[in-house]
Amino acid sequence: MTILDRYLIKEIIKYFGIVLFSAVVLYLAIDFFENIDRFMEAGLSTARILEYFQLKLPLIVVQITPVGILLAVLITFGLMNKNNEIIALKSGGMSVYHFLKPILVLGIVFTALYFILAEVVVPLTISKANEIWRVEVKGLTVTAERKNIWIKGHRSIAFISYFNPQDQSLAGITLNHFDRQFRLVRRVDAARGKFQNNQWVFYDVMEQKLDGQSGAYSVSFADEQAERIDLSPEDLKRAAKKSEEMSFKELYRYIQDVEGEGYDATPYRVDLQAKFALPLACIIVCIIGVSVTLRKTTREGLALNVMFGMVAVFLYWIAQGFCTSLGYGGVLPPFIAAWTANFIFTCLAVVNFLNAD
Repeated sequence: MTILDRYLIKEIIKYFGIVLFSAVVLYLAIDFFENIDRFMEAGLSTARILEYFQLKLPLIVVQITPVGILLAVLITFGLMNKNNEIIALKSGGMSVYHFLKPILVLGIVFTALYFILAEVVVPLTISKANEIWRVEVKGLTVTAERKNIWIKGHRSIAFISYFNPQDQSLAGITLNHFDRQFRLVRRVDAARGKFQNNQWVFYDVMEQKLDGQSGAYSVSFADEQAERIDLSPEDLKRAAKKSEEMSFKELYRYIQDVEGEGYDATPYRVDLQAKFALPLACIIVCIIGVSVTLRKTTREGLALNVMFGMVAVFLYWIAQGFCTSLGYGGVLPPFIAAWTANFIFTCLAVVNFLNAD
């Protein structure tokens, strides 16, 4: 490794640390002030609040890392451009392709670290953070083991076999209502449910009611019936185990389990592909950063180069989110939905880099 390679790696890591620290502090500050009222109402201690944000920290780092790398590359090469160091190196016979080697090495290292953090650390910490929010802040009694969700309400217990967070639908629902003696007085079974007009609407419903005098249960059927559950779709999203809370192996087994029972696991298949596609964004944004600051036609200052890079990464996330949504809806196959944005922006970054020499 040459002196120049070591210098570039050192500078990029330095600015990445500064950007990451600043972004994490800003993120936590906004999140704290948005939820401080809820923490106060729930009576959480300062230590518990700090533990909650500490558990969210790995997920925040994963989300910020690609943008942090891009800004670090843009700042490093932008300052070199401003100080005419790039011109001096080119005058000495160095091609811009020499700059690509340390950038690719850093991109690969950050990709590996991103994958390890998202696979090993985030599933453990975000699950505990969601549990604190759900139980201690919201005051809900919900247990979720894989796709099965149990909800304990006021003299009621509900069971949801499967919740799809994309279209806010339920499948395999059972509602049990009890009296003061914990005697079952009403049971509702439904094949599926949908959240509409701020209420849950169940379909293919069978309802059983206890006759207090005879002690017998009457049975009735309905094609559609509105019911009240003490949880909103947002609450169920926190209760249901999400893709980010599972490792690749766990998510794959979850998909097999869901599909084995006849439910649609397309959104989880998209997320499975995204577990490999998203870490590679670290390499892509590195190439984008170099290509923006070293392109032939550049006459702008550091601020505009940073703006161009931010616009590029913003468009990448827009494209990634749009393709992912199409994958969730079944318009695109999971593989295409997860990898299309990577392919498009890799091609654009390479073309722009070739124009930099």
